[in-house]
Amino acid sequence: MRVQLVGGGSLPAYADGIRQVYAAVFSAPPWNEDPSAGARYAERLASDAGRPGFTAALALDGDAVGGFATAWTTPGVFPSDRSYGRVAEALGPGRAAAWLCGGLEVDELAVAPAARGAGLGAALLGAVTGAAPDGRCWLLTSARAEATLRFYRRAGWRQVPAPVPGRAGLVVLLGPDHPDAAHL
Repeated sequence: MRVQLVGGGSLPAYADGIRQVYAAVFSAPPWNEDPSAGARYAERLASDAGRPGFTAALALDGDAVGGFATAWTTPGVFPSDRSYGRVAEALGPGRAAAWLCGGLEVDELAVAPAARGAGLGAALLGAVTGAAPDGRCWLLTSARAEATLRFYRRAGWRQVPAPVPGRAGLVVLLGPDHPDAAHL
């Protein structure tokens, strides 16, 4: 498989493969999403592609999608929708703004179970974070996703020691070159 950056306008051509990978990955524990969530994600991806700084990478074998990653620039005013309000509560509004605003937010990273173990996750992550301004990239994941957390730690990401409140059990991780990661 090869990993390549793909513009938002090209993503619809891969929507079915992205949907299948999303459903395979996120219907498993700890996320336990309904398999139909893949279709909702593919729909959401179309609007996410319009976000400032949006970038996507695909792991492709011919036209078959084996994995994907998406990221975008976090707005200058920290949002309050989705999980953002709880992130600001965990970090405090000052740290949320200073550490995350203007940084590259990794939204999703998924590798099909059959394609794991070949370095695709690291390649996808590197592809979407390579242009992070001043190395400032971050993401949210589940504290229950032990294999996922081990993957990010091996890649040099650092967990912020402030759990995000709520049932989802989310944690914030800062990228290996994030200037504030060394302070954790």
